[in-house]
Amino acid sequence: MTIKFYNSLTNQKEDFVPIREGEVGMYVCGMTVYDNCHLGHARAMMAFDILARYLRYQGYKVNFIRNITDIDDKIIERAHENKEKIEDLTARTIASMQKDFLKLGLEPPNKEPRATDHIEGMIKMITDLIDKGNAYHSKSGDVFFSVRTFPEYGKLSNKNIDELNPGSRIEEDESKEDPLDFVLWKSAKTNEPSWESPWGPGRPGWHIECSVMSLENLGEHFDIHGGGPDLLFPHHENEIAQSECASNCKLANYWMHSGLLKINGEKMSKSLGNFAMLKDLFNSYHPEVIRYYLISSHYRSALNFDNASLDQARSALTRLYQALSIASSDESDLDGDSVKEFVDSMNDDLNTPEALSTLFKLAKLINSCKDIQDRTKYSSTMKKLGEVLGLLNDSPNVFFQYGASLSDEEIEAQIKERNIAREAKDFKRADQIRDDLAAKGILLDDSSDRTTWKKS
Repeated sequence: MTIKFYNSLTNQKEDFVPIREGEVGMYVCGMTVYDNCHLGHARAMMAFDILARYLRYQGYKVNFIRNITDIDDKIIERAHENKEKIEDLTARTIASMQKDFLKLGLEPPNKEPRATDHIEGMIKMITDLIDKGNAYHSKSGDVFFSVRTFPEYGKLSNKNIDELNPGSRIEEDESKEDPLDFVLWKSAKTNEPSWESPWGPGRPGWHIECSVMSLENLGEHFDIHGGGPDLLFPHHENEIAQSECASNCKLANYWMHSGLLKINGEKMSKSLGNFAMLKDLFNSYHPEVIRYYLISSHYRSALNFDNASLDQARSALTRLYQALSIASSDESDLDGDSVKEFVDSMNDDLNTPEALSTLFKLAKLINSCKDIQDRTKYSSTMKKLGEVLGLLNDSPNVFFQYGASLSDEEIEAQIKERNIAREAKDFKRADQIRDDLAAKGILLDDSSDRTTWKKS
């Protein structure tokens, strides 16, 4: 079965055909590094980690580029608030981001270019756009892209240029020739970093950064461009306009966007103050639990966050690790039917929920299988397929012992709550409590008159 991806440019699933056989060029918009990463950031980055992992599993040589925006209005504002140098702020937050992503199991990209290392290329592209009549130097000193010089503007977001309202998403400036035009180069302001340019000292606009970083690392035309849903418009739309005017060729063949992570029905966002920092979550949950939670829904779907969801993810992952704990592994012997089922799911636009269901079928086979050789085969298959999703990389004992240990009183209190749930025939809650305790290394033994426990 051919791999199919949903292409935001065409609004349909399409067969994946790379530009060069056996190779994939992939650019993903990364972090603007003014603060630590929250779970919403991880949701977007996870989608493209799974994509890169699966393409490599299928034998492709993947050149994965994920940029860092290290100059931006938010970065400048935060540095001023903190009374620290911009380079100190960005160095600290980049180190924090990389630590969080590594702990979460995100494989490092092939390259992680930073905007400030590509200023020369940005100046060159802007100069080319001015020479071609696609951009202009305004009276204010800024340089703007002239949106109406690109007739296809709106093709990614399905927006009609004549019906667009500049609104709050598009910066308004009286020096623009058209309210829809967007900034390519910002003239220098007092106490802001700047670089010399043909238009005087200044700094790049946000959109031009990604066009140049993708150009200089992947070329004018590459396979996949990805990012979070909030980047589709105007950021990615603007990237297409300026890049395709500069190069006279298509920018990317496939545009892929992850779904929103919501909390209480609203987008998780630092500006809204409703975010969960990864560092805080790691204190209570094994990183694979967070990873499992993020891929338990399809990457394009909206995902609503609450602690109960993470508890359910921990219970589910515990069942997989419990199955691994009773069987050995030998990667030379895999169950072909399970591999095919898994691959069919992933080929269908990275359907990770269906792929996870294959792992649970294997866990059930392990638990019920009497033949040691077959059990080893199923265990090996589950572990191998789990690795494609970035799961089951720890030993079961390490996974079970992760997190704060419970006191005897806390364990007894949870057993009491479980017994109440069982009496009320709330077996789902009872099973979740059992699995949560197992994830912390507490194993329950039910007899006819009581429940006892021991530490694994």
